[in-house]
Amino acid sequence: MKTIEPVAIFHSPFSSKFGIPRQSGLVDELRGRIVLEDSYRDVNALRGLNDFDYLWLIWGFSANKAHDGKSLTVRPPRLGGNERIGVFASRSPFRPNGLGLSSVRIVDIDKTDIIVSGADLMDGTPIYDIKPYLPYVDAHNDVRGGFTDKRQWHCLDVVIPESVSVKLSTQQATELKEILALDPRPHYQNDPTRVYGMPFNGNDIHFKVDNGVLTVINIERL
Repeated sequence: MKTIEPVAIFHSPFSSKFGIPRQSGLVDELRGRIVLEDSYRDVNALRGLNDFDYLWLIWGFSANKAHDGKSLTVRPPRLGGNERIGVFASRSPFRPNGLGLSSVRIVDIDKTDIIVSGADLMDGTPIYDIKPYLPYVDAHNDVRGGFTDKRQWHCLDVVIPESVSVKLSTQQATELKEILALDPRPHYQNDPTRVYGMPFNGNDIHFKVDNGVLTVINIERL
């Protein structure tokens, strides 16, 4: 069997796994850039792509170095991190072959780079294939969603004081607010006194969560 090699590298504001949306499409404003590897860095590789709105990305969980991929069950965050289900009934990053699948929206094509939004990939993630999203076969309405149908996802109210938000551009502030609303904390943690730190776009974001409200208390440049 042929060994697969990356066709591109993804660049995003996230330098670590913490805070990344748990699914693609949850933060539509979140921008990222797909940079093709030298072997594919030719405009002909993207010919016709501007006629599509969405892409499928097949990529690798490159930050899961210590995981052997042999566990048959996982604990999805949507279930509070306490209940186990089969690995093939989840989208857990701890998979037999460490491959992820994401649908992202095409924002622009910059020569041989693809600017996208709504991705759930860390900076430096290897991409193994890029395929156009085809609505006539890829969209399925009125279908069951397993355990996600039974557990409602509650977003947080996010407060970013003006004295803190001035350190971000308007685009960055919008992205950050949508990301934090998804509650990046492990779901078994609920300590209102704890200060969390999250790297984002070259900054260290410090925040607290109390009674459903997330407040950004400081932003420091990394």
